[in-house]
Amino acid sequence: MTNFQTARESMVDCQVRPSDVTKYPIIDALLQTPKEKFVPIEKQSIAYMGEHLTLSENRIILDPRIFAKMLDAVSIKSEELVLDVACGTGYSTAVIAKLAQAVVALESDNKLAEFAQKALEDEGVDNAIVIYGELQNGDEKHGLYDVIIIEGGVQKLSEDLKTQLKDGGRIICIFTDGAIGQCFLGIKRGSDITWRSEFDATAPIIKDFSETKSFSLV
Repeated sequence: MTNFQTARESMVDCQVRPSDVTKYPIIDALLQTPKEKFVPIEKQSIAYMGEHLTLSENRIILDPRIFAKMLDAVSIKSEELVLDVACGTGYSTAVIAKLAQAVVALESDNKLAEFAQKALEDEGVDNAIVIYGELQNGDEKHGLYDVIIIEGGVQKLSEDLKTQLKDGGRIICIFTDGAIGQCFLGIKRGSDITWRSEFDATAPIIKDFSETKSFSLV
C-alpha cells in the first residue's frame, strides 16, 4: 500500500525544491494537499510521479516541478482572486486555494468538473468554486482576476481571457510548439499585456487554445 504522506514529502524534496522553488507558502500548500484525492482511484499509486499525469485525452495534471515553478513565478498573494483554467480534477485549484483569497476553477469537461467539485468539497476547500464552461470564454461573472493560470499547453490566447485580467494582474501559461515550449508570465498594463519568458517547459496543447500559428502572444 502506498504511503501517500511519504510520497508527497518525496515529491516536494526530490522534485520541487531541486527546481529552485523554496517559498514557504508554496511548499506548505503542496505538502498539505493530498494529490491522491484528486486523481481517479486507479491512478492513485502514480499520483506523485515526476511527470504530467494524464487525466483524459485533453487534460493533465502538470508535472509537479512545472506547476511549482509556475506558482513561484506568478507569486499569488493571499488577498487575490485567481482563475484556474482547465482545472481538470481540481488538484491545482486545491493548491492555489491555500495561496489565494479565492479561486474560480474553469473546466469544459463535465465529468472532470464534477470530479473536481466533489473532491474539493470532500477536502473542505471552501474558497473555491468549479465552473463548467468553454475555456476560451473564461468566467466573466466572477472577474476581474488578479491572476490567471492555465493548466496545459497554449498556442493562442482568447481575447476574453485577456479582458478578464485586472490592470496590473498576471497571467501565466505554457506556450508550446511540438516538443518546444516556454512558460511565459504576462503582466497587464492598460489594455496591453507585456510578456516575459520564465523557463523552458512543455505540456500537451489544450485544444481550446490550439492554432496553426504557434507561440502567439497577441
